[in-house]
Amino acid sequence: MSMLPLVLMFVVLYFVMIRPQMKKQKEHRAMVEALAKGDEVVTAGGLLGRVSKMGDNYIGVEIANGVEIQVQRSAVVQVLPKGTIK
Repeated sequence: MSMLPLVLMFVVLYFVMIRPQMKKQKEHRAMVEALAKGDEVVTAGGLLGRVSKMGDNYIGVEIANGVEIQVQRSAVVQVLPKGTIK
């Protein structure tokens, strides 16, 4: 009977914190794997650009005409709709 509050607390913690975080990680992993050349993305540092090169661990992001940077795939936090960057 004394273990019931501890078990109940763990169950609540699982459904409130752990499970949503795992779901978010799974969605992020799927988004990163689905990246394609020409996608407009936002990086973790806040840079907006268009994917110009694809690699296994790194992608090339063109942030201005003729200016390309390389970032880790996992640094991409959002894929923007086409035409967002002008």
